[in-house]
Amino acid sequence: MLNTDDDTESIRSTKQTTHNLSSTDNAESKDLQTDMPQETKSQDKIINVLLGVGLSLVLGVIVFCFAYFYLHATLKVSMLIGIMGLLITLWTNKALPMGVVSLLPIILFPSFGILDTKSATANYANPIIYLFLGGFMIATATEKIGLHKVIAKWFLARFPNNTKGVISALGVASVTLGTALSNSTVALLLLPVAMSITDNKVLRTRFLLAVAFGASISGITTPIGSPPNLIYLGFLESQGLSGISFTTWIFMMAPLTFLMLFMMIKILSYGVSDQALNLSVFDSVYVNGTHKRLLVFIAVLLVILLLNSPIRPFYDGIGFNENIVLLAFGLMMFIPKIGFLDWDDTKSIPYEIIFLFGAGFCIATAFSQAELGGAFVSFFAHFDGLPLIVLIFLACVFAIVATGFLSTTALIAILLPIIEVATQSFLSDASRVLLMLVITICASFSFMIPISTPPNAIVFAQGGIKAWDMIRFGFLLSLVGIVCVTLFSVWYWWSFLEVKPLG
Repeated sequence: MLNTDDDTESIRSTKQTTHNLSSTDNAESKDLQTDMPQETKSQDKIINVLLGVGLSLVLGVIVFCFAYFYLHATLKVSMLIGIMGLLITLWTNKALPMGVVSLLPIILFPSFGILDTKSATANYANPIIYLFLGGFMIATATEKIGLHKVIAKWFLARFPNNTKGVISALGVASVTLGTALSNSTVALLLLPVAMSITDNKVLRTRFLLAVAFGASISGITTPIGSPPNLIYLGFLESQGLSGISFTTWIFMMAPLTFLMLFMMIKILSYGVSDQALNLSVFDSVYVNGTHKRLLVFIAVLLVILLLNSPIRPFYDGIGFNENIVLLAFGLMMFIPKIGFLDWDDTKSIPYEIIFLFGAGFCIATAFSQAELGGAFVSFFAHFDGLPLIVLIFLACVFAIVATGFLSTTALIAILLPIIEVATQSFLSDASRVLLMLVITICASFSFMIPISTPPNAIVFAQGGIKAWDMIRFGFLLSLVGIVCVTLFSVWYWWSFLEVKPLG
């Protein structure tokens, strides 16, 4: 007789094996299907990088040829202009990470004889960079303990519980945080606050724009508010001119800050109903001892910075160390029992931005040593004889438009050395310092384009708002900025400028 039990078991085993093989094949097929898109994405990324780098090299060569054969610039100046074309294109098309592109001057400038290695690398250790590093440490501590939410809740409670009140609260909170933090940090801290208030897309767009625009406006409040401010002051020092003290800067910029904040609130509040909003999301936010301790740190820091200018004539110690005061307080964030951070928290510090600062200073040094501004003397000569107020107005318009194509840091690093050299024949020292200040401030007032300022880019990338909304509201606020900066520079800032050689 046939052993049916064995046959049945054999059939079952065969079916099970077939099923397992089928499952394995299906799993492998799914893995292949999963891997294929990843491989495709990887290939696309490689192609994009190659195309971006190739395009940048081609444009760099074209710019070099234009400078050498058409402008009849020297070989050194032509190479510098060509490298700038390469760097600007790489920063724009993002074929390589921003931090990588920002470190290229260390390799390119010595390789082409524009700067020696020591001069190139020294710019990446500029004291202003350490000032900003300290600011990033304080910002990291602020975010870690949730102090930004406490500050936002405090301001929201001080304004009406409606659309205009929330826009006002976010704007004022931005300016307040901007006294000790950079504009990009302010945007990062207040972005989640604005997104959590309402699900209404129209209102959320207004709130997000209030954060972006408010953070950009806050960037002019103090010298440490935005990278262009620091580059401007560093450039004045490199040219042997006395800069603007922390206290003087605040007195110069505070009226403009409040006026721009007022106009921003008016523009963003126009056309929306003043309906009551549910702010219960902040009910669980309370002030604790940790928050108070960090507030004391920040308050002491601001007092030291504010007292620096009045006591400088009697004691220059703090003045000498003003650039590293913020770093000192940043390092205090790591003190056990008293501080708020451990070393792992520093992973969130945007080091690529620090490298970008170094690149900006390196570019400025290269421009100064290559006397690149001399190549633009004939162009700027066309503006000789124009009233100063007209020059300032044109500079405002140019700065706001140009930041739609270049980062604010790169723009200021490129323009300041050119203006310093190319306008010496028809502008006084004070007029040149004022003109450079105008361009520096207007670089923060380009509200229209998503990539024009760091706060705009942050809110646009993470907030999910439409580009058209940013353009239409930003255009109006940019126009206000042009008019205000032009008037303030001629009739208010001028009285603060005491331009004299250092020493």
